[in-house]
Amino acid sequence: MLNKLKKIAKDLLAIRSIRRVYENTNRAFLETFGSSRILSHFFFLVSFITFNREQAATLQGRRDYYRNKKRDRLTRVELRRNVHRIEKGLIMRPRRDIFARDYVGETIEFYAAAASQCKRSPGTSEIAEMDWAHNVLEEYFRVSATGKDKVVDEARRTFESIDYVPSTTGNVPRAKQQTSNVSYDELVDLANQRRSVRFFDDKPVPRDLVDKALMVARQAPTACNRLPYEFRVFDDPAMVKKVSNIPFGTAGYADNIQTVIVVVGKLESYFSPRDRHAIYVDASLASMSFMFGLETLGLSSSVINWPDFEPLERKMQKTLGLSGSDRVIMLIAVGYAHPDGLVPFSQKKELDTFRSYNNLAR
Repeated sequence: MLNKLKKIAKDLLAIRSIRRVYENTNRAFLETFGSSRILSHFFFLVSFITFNREQAATLQGRRDYYRNKKRDRLTRVELRRNVHRIEKGLIMRPRRDIFARDYVGETIEFYAAAASQCKRSPGTSEIAEMDWAHNVLEEYFRVSATGKDKVVDEARRTFESIDYVPSTTGNVPRAKQQTSNVSYDELVDLANQRRSVRFFDDKPVPRDLVDKALMVARQAPTACNRLPYEFRVFDDPAMVKKVSNIPFGTAGYADNIQTVIVVVGKLESYFSPRDRHAIYVDASLASMSFMFGLETLGLSSSVINWPDFEPLERKMQKTLGLSGSDRVIMLIAVGYAHPDGLVPFSQKKELDTFRSYNNLAR
């Protein structure tokens, strides 16, 4: 039904006179209600459904953030965030004598809860994450002078009383290392090589290669080390077909996709609505790194656009069993490029059209 309505709309807009009426009406309407924030507010009082899913997801995400603090989990976003904040304090030049006093007590509470879970259920917690937290906190208390601040001293005593022995050391702030020999020209070649491939060989995608590319993805920058996303990978042919046919953007090639990935943003990673857009930024950075990783492994990919369109959102949520605080960011089709398939040239904008220097408002 949805596809039929879409086809009718496209057929009508293909008629020049109808398209002009539609565009002129839109322009007049938008010139009026888009002229001020007050008028925009009145518009969205009527068409509240436009951003209702994001609003509800943001609120549910904040609720789930606090709920999760009382649950056993494999990974703890609040611990990662605060430990990373301490890392940033450790690398400051010059470093302050006392820093992080406003949240170090809270961080130790998070650390104690994670250590307690490790003790109750060995192997269920993210050990590498716990080791990192322990070692960074140990370094923090090593460089923080004793007796200078009661809050820090109390946190130190609590930390030293917690029974946790790390299995690794050394994962604390250090000088940046030049570990790659990739040249600029090689990187440009890789960027030019990566093109959106929509027609794939009838050949399964090895899971170990997907996992290798995901190891590259997780190194992408992310606000306060939260990594607020999941990569839902589907390689069962029936499931791939079902998921790939949900978005509008796969018309004509959905049944050709070998593996499809749904990138999901996790709003439960945030306690404040100010961060609600970070899932889109962080997941997109990770996705680009993932696709470059795929290229180095001989695999190709294509980003499948995911519009904020309620009927599709509802269908994907039901199909994947997503929670109310989960937001689909994009889908990524993965496979081996068909030897006879073509890719668009896709001429890009010239540098001067998207780059400027020192361009302040006057």
